[in-house]
Amino acid sequence: MDPATERSKKMHVLLVPFFATSHIGPFTDFAVRLATAKPGAVEPAVAVTPANVSVVQSALEQHGPAASSLVKIATYPFPRVDGLPPGVENLSAAGDDGWRIDAAAIDEALTRPAQEALLRERSPDAIVTDIHFSWNSVVAAELGVPCVAFSVIGLFSSLAMRHLGSAVRDGQEVTVPGFPGPEVRIPVAELPERLRCQQKLERFNPCLEATGRCFGLAVNTFLDLEQPYCEMYVRNGYVKRAYFVGPISLPLPLAPGGSTSESSSSCIRWLGTKPSCSVVYICFGTYAAVSGNQLRELALGLEASGKPFLWVVRSDDGWSPPDGWEERVGERGMLVRGWAPQTTILSHPAVGAFLTHCGSSSLLEAAASGVPMLTWPLVFDQFIEERLVTDVLRIGEKVWSGSRSTRYEEREVVPADAVAQAVARFLEPGGTGEAAMGRARELAVKAHAAVAEGGSSFRDLRRLIDDLIEARAAASGTTSLPLAPLGNEQQR
Repeated sequence: MDPATERSKKMHVLLVPFFATSHIGPFTDFAVRLATAKPGAVEPAVAVTPANVSVVQSALEQHGPAASSLVKIATYPFPRVDGLPPGVENLSAAGDDGWRIDAAAIDEALTRPAQEALLRERSPDAIVTDIHFSWNSVVAAELGVPCVAFSVIGLFSSLAMRHLGSAVRDGQEVTVPGFPGPEVRIPVAELPERLRCQQKLERFNPCLEATGRCFGLAVNTFLDLEQPYCEMYVRNGYVKRAYFVGPISLPLPLAPGGSTSESSSSCIRWLGTKPSCSVVYICFGTYAAVSGNQLRELALGLEASGKPFLWVVRSDDGWSPPDGWEERVGERGMLVRGWAPQTTILSHPAVGAFLTHCGSSSLLEAAASGVPMLTWPLVFDQFIEERLVTDVLRIGEKVWSGSRSTRYEEREVVPADAVAQAVARFLEPGGTGEAAMGRARELAVKAHAAVAEGGSSFRDLRRLIDDLIEARAAASGTTSLPLAPLGNEQQR
């Protein structure tokens, strides 16, 4: 067959993630999944601004050398944003100006022109958009192609935020109304900023409305993780179709030929010297800032816990441990600056707990690895995600129950002795982490089964591709077959 003819048969999908590493990485993983689920059926490209190309490339490297030939990279210019210097196009690089990137992302006048120009230039067969970009569903309709929203966060927090948008705040705490499962109560200080500020909530509502107009919603989750919330999201009519396709980071070990950076190999070598389930892994993600005072207390707490630890800190924060700390800790602890192979670390048998900020991807990766969590949320929806871990799934517990807030200036410093007690108690044989680990390991088996051939996420990914191919055929007038309805549970 002529190569040009063969290429034209492929479904060309353009994926457009939000300007954050925590979104670009999962979008890239999803692109790889689309390309490999039905070989030869989909040709994906990830669309990012120039400064974010390296983030896509790094994510592709984790899948091995073949990934870069399966997934293309498209670029479009980042909007001119007052207060941001040239080249700052990612939340992780913006520091205190991260709010400017968040605001620009949902500002149609700023961000739509360049994205729309790219969409019209490339004329894909389908668009996969982040929920921030409400206009992409409109552009897709004008182009006559389906637009699928892809959520990197699960439906527990998504559903909670929808319900909390209309909740009555008559005190210091609010209960999520009309929610399945255990009652979820959240202090107002721990609500995402857009739920604490009516003006910001009104600005984000168009994004939610646009998701409902989309062809469907794909979510990086699996049914056994949050089934009642997935079912309610679909049942309430928030989306036309739902596809639960995660965990998209699996399989967990690096693909042959994947990244073998110095930090990666040194981490794994160090873990190889530790007993099974003895190490607490600590990482607060790529965005949220942690004060120097707090990092110092955390360092002293890890030292006092007496437990082995692998701690990843940001390379750009300029923080140094207390004098003499590294010498006192010695081989019991390892401090890594910058990137570390999180999925590989979590899947290592030496890791017995994950002290995490409860970012959705980190939560999913830990659950898929069977690692229980010590929770320390910082921003956005992370305090809501924490409730899924501690109250619903019961695969972790809070490090600190004192005063907490999504606002940096309102946070209370967690003292070293509280850190030491939480870590030591959680990792002690027969301690509070042991039962959580048992439940986490059961969940990990279900996660792997979901993405394996015949599993719920495997079927939903195939169904998504089939639905997009059917939509393209219908648009060209070659078929009139009906599209599949809603989520896979509705088809059984």
